[in-house]
Amino acid sequence: MSLQRRLMLYLAVCAPLVWALAFAFSLDRTRHEVDELFDTELIRLARQLQASVASPSVAQAPPPVRPSRDAGSADLRDLAVAVWDAQGRLLANDREGAQLRRLPAASGFVEDTIGGERWRVYYLQAADSSRQVAAGQKAAERDEVVSGLVLSQLVPWLLMLPVLLAAMAWGVRRALSPLNTLSRQLAQRRADDLAPLPARSVPAELRPLVTAMDGLFSRISELLARERRFTADAAHELRTPIAFLRMQWDVLRQLQGPQRQLAEAKFEGGLDRLERLVTQLLTLSRADAADAARLTTEVDWRAAVEQVVNDVLPLLRRRRIELACEWPPADRPALPLLGDTEWVAALLRNLVDNAARYAPQGSTVTLRMQRGSIEVENEAPGAAPETLSQLGARFTRPAGQQESGSGLGVSIARRIAEVHGLALEYDSEAPGRVRAVLRHR
Repeated sequence: MSLQRRLMLYLAVCAPLVWALAFAFSLDRTRHEVDELFDTELIRLARQLQASVASPSVAQAPPPVRPSRDAGSADLRDLAVAVWDAQGRLLANDREGAQLRRLPAASGFVEDTIGGERWRVYYLQAADSSRQVAAGQKAAERDEVVSGLVLSQLVPWLLMLPVLLAAMAWGVRRALSPLNTLSRQLAQRRADDLAPLPARSVPAELRPLVTAMDGLFSRISELLARERRFTADAAHELRTPIAFLRMQWDVLRQLQGPQRQLAEAKFEGGLDRLERLVTQLLTLSRADAADAARLTTEVDWRAAVEQVVNDVLPLLRRRRIELACEWPPADRPALPLLGDTEWVAALLRNLVDNAARYAPQGSTVTLRMQRGSIEVENEAPGAAPETLSQLGARFTRPAGQQESGSGLGVSIARRIAEVHGLALEYDSEAPGRVRAVLRHR
């Protein structure tokens, strides 16, 4: 169901309910005011009648008072008055007064049934108890007045109901027109149009939605830009090892003997490089898509370091590098962190791998697990500041490197560190040392 139909349904249901409550309240107040008005008239009539009776001693009741012919629209059958003396003799009455019952102990208003009809009668006792006056009125008369007053207000409202519903429908459509306009704008957009929506022209209630959508468009735009950059870089970087392997394969098919063995070794090295490049590309792609909001588990640094040692052990043996791992005291755990242990292991593996590849053969790489930071240090010659500033640029490697690589290790490490709220810094202040430092931002 659309929002417009839902609003119209709510209004169509709620409006009659509100009117019913208003009608009940109006009926109650009208009845109260009518009762108050007629009760006041009955009291005044009873007092005037008591004052007009000159002598309480009358042998027999006078004839009933007959109304004049010119009575207008009045219905005197709905009113009745009567006067009795202390002995219960009827002193005075009108045409309907003979129906009233004398209640010697009554004083004030009494609800009574006379001739099958409800009456409201006011009894007034004289100060010396010599006379009792009664003034009564049919309840139907009051009900007629109440219904007439209420219906005179209700009928115009009922007649105006279609007009009111049409006005509400028009108002709902006008109120929802900005939402419909926004929907049309989004429906007419091209798939690659991620420009922000105009927030000034929308109502205040829709601005949070427009702001959230603009944020979504911005994140999608950044994601698409990363994907395009990743695709272009991957295509560019994969072209070289594939061309190298094709050339080595052509050479390998034509060689025999020792030369063939050398070509096979180069071909195998090319396959290793291609495998490493593809692995790093996949890791980088996953790191770009990582979500920091899902990292809610305490990182197990010992498990991560154990995995790193197993992964880089072949490289350490080939280059005769010794890996030294320094841990803080048992009561001071290393760098408390919420994250993914597998991702953290990939981060450390890239740092240790780079440190081992670019350290002199037979040297030492040190991994320091500290309370406030983690450091990876090798014994490589100090690097220039401009070289350190370029670390982390994708597919960028310092000139003069003998070890194979694709220039993605530091990029992967920086991205994983960023997702975990860590800062990765490089320095070469110590002579003959290059150090990578991880710490909280």
